[in-house]
Amino acid sequence: MSERYEVRDGVAVITMDTPPVNSLGLANRRFIAGAMQRALADAAVHAVVLTGAGRGFCGGADIREFGFPEAMAQPHLLNLIDLIEQAGKPVVAAIHGVVMGGGLELAMGCHYRVVTPGTQVALPEVKLGLLPGGSGTQRLPRLLGVETALNMIVTGVAMPAERLAAQPGQRLFDRLVEQGDVVDAAVALAREVAQRRPLPRVRDLRASHPNPDGYFQFARNTLKASQPHYPAPLRNVDCVEMAVQAAYDEGLAEEHAGFMALLDTPQSKALRHAFFGERAAAKIPDVPEDTPKRKIERVAVIGAGTMGGGISMNFLNAGIPVTILEMSQEAIDRGVGVMRKNYEAQVKKGKLKQDKYEQRMALLTTTTSYDDLKDADLVIEAVFEELGVKEKVFRQLDAVMKPGAILASNTSTLDVDKIAAFTQRPQDVVGLHFFSPANVMKLLEVVRGAKTAKDVMATVMAVAKTIKKVAVVSGVCDGFIGNRMIEQYGRQAGFLLDEGCTPAQVDRAIEKFGFAMGPFRMGDLAGNDIGWAIRKRRYQEKPDMKYSKTADLLCERGRFGQKVGKGWYDYVPGKRDAIPNAEVEQMIAEHRQALGIKPRKISDEEIVQRLVLALVNEGARILEDGIASKASDIDMVYLTGYGFPAWRGGPMCYADTVGLFEVIERMRRFAANPLDDAAFWQPAPLLVQLLAQGKTLT
Repeated sequence: MSERYEVRDGVAVITMDTPPVNSLGLANRRFIAGAMQRALADAAVHAVVLTGAGRGFCGGADIREFGFPEAMAQPHLLNLIDLIEQAGKPVVAAIHGVVMGGGLELAMGCHYRVVTPGTQVALPEVKLGLLPGGSGTQRLPRLLGVETALNMIVTGVAMPAERLAAQPGQRLFDRLVEQGDVVDAAVALAREVAQRRPLPRVRDLRASHPNPDGYFQFARNTLKASQPHYPAPLRNVDCVEMAVQAAYDEGLAEEHAGFMALLDTPQSKALRHAFFGERAAAKIPDVPEDTPKRKIERVAVIGAGTMGGGISMNFLNAGIPVTILEMSQEAIDRGVGVMRKNYEAQVKKGKLKQDKYEQRMALLTTTTSYDDLKDADLVIEAVFEELGVKEKVFRQLDAVMKPGAILASNTSTLDVDKIAAFTQRPQDVVGLHFFSPANVMKLLEVVRGAKTAKDVMATVMAVAKTIKKVAVVSGVCDGFIGNRMIEQYGRQAGFLLDEGCTPAQVDRAIEKFGFAMGPFRMGDLAGNDIGWAIRKRRYQEKPDMKYSKTADLLCERGRFGQKVGKGWYDYVPGKRDAIPNAEVEQMIAEHRQALGIKPRKISDEEIVQRLVLALVNEGARILEDGIASKASDIDMVYLTGYGFPAWRGGPMCYADTVGLFEVIERMRRFAANPLDDAAFWQPAPLLVQLLAQGKTLT
């Protein structure tokens, strides 16, 4: 932290300087308080400017302090806001870049505010399952109006300053600084108002609405329907309503009570876990942040199918030229046609401008010759998931690619070390497992081979950030993190069918728990033939591994999923609605009868626990094996790639919420089921060890 205090001709300029976003940790709060007291005590200072160094004014609270003594240590944020607002000298906030959360609350405590266009303005606390705890719910409605303020507070979405400044009647910004330095403009305003009294205070303004009862009831009804699992949005509505109906101090008391209540909810703990988990995933323990990175200016993609096209779109969207290789012009035309269709759909919905679409497509070239890829800095293979096919591709890439080029495979299950061994440069080979649809899904599993160079890892992690992916590092094993775990989840789904469930019952139960899609709908979407191919390989490699045969019987009937209009469910062309099929249910019943199994009634709770705890047990083994370096990495895989409910924080966070003692006891009960896999349900030693030590997974 670099404290900066200077006086410019009677105006004290206080500059927060705690990179990267000037967060309001205890040290910064103490600095601001001390600098304010210094300015107020100096008779030569007639006004004060508060600003932030670097990329923005202030990004808000340091949430790493939540739950620790520093968070409540004085001066806390409300102390600072009171100090500023009650000051006998005008305080002007010079805002640029980013003003969010506690940073915006701090700025609203100032008497005047100037801002640069493009500044992102937000109260994003709801995204962490919280509400603004530094008077934001009371101040923003007084400055922007009730409806605009409530929309910002319950969504947490950032708004550009110029849009807010253009809103009729707004009092958030006194000046929009379109030319020159924002601090110079703030100093000029400070001199202009230095003798003006009384000083304007936000707390003295009124927040009003022509029909408050009707509006707030409408807001509650909307949020109950759209966000039924989150308590924070409704608590935010309560606070904003108090801003309209009660005195400022009463509203502030309601806000404080709401913040403290939400802080201890499992939803907020899960969302904060995910927030930190995403940032932790970007850090690799043995790869320093200053590791030199290779230059990635051109990318090549092998394969123009669904995955290849989606992967290519990520790079085109980021302004990086892409060359796609296919075996025939017909395959190229088909793949590029799908990409155009995807972009044109965005243009039609107003999500993409026509000129941007054209710019992106202009960055795309295609070829049927490997020689045309030789100048690419990164090549990503996205061909059929079969080791022999991968071998042919990587031997050809090894022959043509320039030295230092990174060779990546989009394999979802195959051994990256075997793929690397097909080349003379294993240090340049890495797995980049995109999830379908690759241009939409946020997750990218980065698979680190035994010989993958550290600078390759640093480079691909940076590339992931460039193309707006959440990258999680995995070691080499069958299925890596996500698919290794989902196999156990899928096995349990199959056993549940054998024991008496229907596909629809299983899907409904886990979707009610919060998953975006149940295992059978997910299988139909991905293609049941893909799982079939994996199981055939398993039958050879692991003949002792137990599976339900229902999925094989389904595939033998050609029911491969949505792409053929029939899988576990039936599908109408042009729609994704899953329609239960009586023949499939009859097939399951006949198979059950052939095994001599009498169906039993299975509760939704048992369905959910068997599916989710299968993920937990396999996840713990993945940690034991060193495939994932931390539990939060596993949770990020499931939150961003598999539709695990965000308010539950991922499977490992969920296990901690339930409690490891209860988790282990349930696993032992499942192990006693003769129709299940008793060996699998033996609790992973890591779980037993953590319980004995009084520790948690996360």
